[in-house]
Amino acid sequence: MSLSMYEASVPVLKHMLGSLSTLVRKAAEHAANKKIDPSALINARLFPDMFALVRQVQIATDQAKGGVARLAGVDIPKFEDDETSFDQLLARIAKTIAFLDSFSARQFEGSEDREIVLQLHETQMEFNGRDYLLNWVQPNFYFHVTTAYNLLRHNGVEIGKRDFLGG
Repeated sequence: MSLSMYEASVPVLKHMLGSLSTLVRKAAEHAANKKIDPSALINARLFPDMFALVRQVQIATDQAKGGVARLAGVDIPKFEDDETSFDQLLARIAKTIAFLDSFSARQFEGSEDREIVLQLHETQMEFNGRDYLLNWVQPNFYFHVTTAYNLLRHNGVEIGKRDFLGG
């Protein structure tokens, strides 16, 4: 039996979004317990030219919802990118998971060969569905979830590999 595009996308993305939610919850608890202004963590960066935690979460959720929507051939929901609190970041993650929950495996049938075209500034990128998922969506998604983990760990939040990998 082969692995379907649905199995390689929706459950995997949902699992890691659950882990991202755990990381954000632990960051909120850390800020409260240590009496740290939450915005110090939400706006934390590893380096000045890197995105802050808030943007890492936004991009990770965008990769998940955009990737799945394109593979299934449906419109991508627009999120406003206006989160300023841990609760808002958690709500965004939950909204993304709910969107992923709305899909069935049947919607992904044949998506491995679906033509996916991305317009990134002046660059147009063309993929078949399989390459789009494996060489664009997943690497970008994991990059931003990992960077969120690293930002929080660097700033003293007590998280580890188990938190990243999830249950």
